[in-house]
Amino acid sequence: MLNVNFIRGTKVYQETKEEGALEVTVKLVPKLLRKGLSIQEVSDILELDIEEVRRVAREQ
Repeated sequence: MLNVNFIRGTKVYQETKEEGALEVTVKLVPKLLRKGLSIQEVSDILELDIEEVRRVAREQ
């Protein structure tokens, strides 16, 4: 039987988990901007670099 804790400890698992979390966070950017938050506020709330928030905003 597979040891789930072993899999969770692998670099591939950790990187995939982080990429998934970042993807979800980036999807929140346009929603928060539509709610009237500034780019700086979105950057602060989501703990993203302000340039990343600007990039996502431009793509929308």
